[in-house]
Amino acid sequence: MLIDAARCTGCGACRIACQMQWQLPPERFYNRLEFREFGRYPKVRQEITPVQCMHCDNPPCETVCPTRATYKRSDGIVLIDHDKCIGCKYCITACPYDVRQVNEKGVPEKCRFCAEYVTQGENPPCASTCMNEVRVFGDLDDPRSRISELMAKRDVYTLAPEKGTRPRVYYVKK
Repeated sequence: MLIDAARCTGCGACRIACQMQWQLPPERFYNRLEFREFGRYPKVRQEITPVQCMHCDNPPCETVCPTRATYKRSDGIVLIDHDKCIGCKYCITACPYDVRQVNEKGVPEKCRFCAEYVTQGENPPCASTCMNEVRVFGDLDDPRSRISELMAKRDVYTLAPEKGTRPRVYYVKK
């Protein structure tokens, strides 16, 4: 996923679409918007950063899971097998992005990149709902995909690269 935070207005449609798709209560969400203010009055600006599971190539949540409930699919999507999860919450502690939520059964959950949609060639609701096309989802292994073409033209970065997780969610540099 490529996120162009400069296009984000903070409307929250991405979060609401996700909550509606997965029938999450208002207090539980798989993506969030972080608001930061910079400068001094009267020259103040606000930056909004959408944050969700980074579907890392080197996911620490997978490494610490004693039952292998957290796993990475061959396409790179990191998922949780609820039947294997014992609720130890090591994955929550290991994640440097603070993106896991505990459900009513005590099982950690997170963004799944809507793997069911991706398998059918569709976009996750957070990407398809955004009126400003903040999120672009696609196949980075396909040089002709929209995301690959955009990333070839733009400077991009990842969150917390020093953690060594090699996130698969990229952000456009401003």
